[in-house]
Amino acid sequence: MLFDPAAFRQRVLGLLDAHAARFGRPAEDHGLLRRQIAQGEDIHSRSSFPGHVTTSALILDEAGRQSLLIRHRSLGRWLQPGGHYEAPEALEASALREAVEETGLADIVLDPWHGEAGLPIDIDSHLIPARPQKGEPEHWHHDIRYVMRAPRNASLRPDLAEVEQASWQPLAALAEIAPQAVAHMRALGLVDG
Repeated sequence: MLFDPAAFRQRVLGLLDAHAARFGRPAEDHGLLRRQIAQGEDIHSRSSFPGHVTTSALILDEAGRQSLLIRHRSLGRWLQPGGHYEAPEALEASALREAVEETGLADIVLDPWHGEAGLPIDIDSHLIPARPQKGEPEHWHHDIRYVMRAPRNASLRPDLAEVEQASWQPLAALAEIAPQAVAHMRALGLVDG
């Protein structure tokens, strides 16, 4: 499949606009990403600075009470599974791939809300520290986030090269990491509590 960076930029811009309209978010929330799109930067490439697109999975159990988190090896923090976008994947497929790779679960599925809405649950730009050993300056991850569902009784087999651990945790732990995403999920009734 041939990848078109300009079409990808337009796809992300359309998601930004639709997401802002759906959730009442000001366009300034994503000012840097919008500027990078306007300047024709390769936001799909992890070597694009000052920022590039990543995707992540906010994995919930069937009842929406627990969230599956990973302890990120290089950042040393509990986070939702996620990572760099790899062209020409669909954004949802990228988030799902990262979730499966990092947790070892094969039974993860995209929440049906995304199929109905055609939107991510959240788009968050956050600063990543420099990693001189990888030749990466301090930069931004423009993280496009999707809600996934998985059975709590499935056995976890995290990729220990990337993560230190994976575990089911109360929804409150995810709310500390991704408060806007959890607020959106609560407003839509996707979580319990």
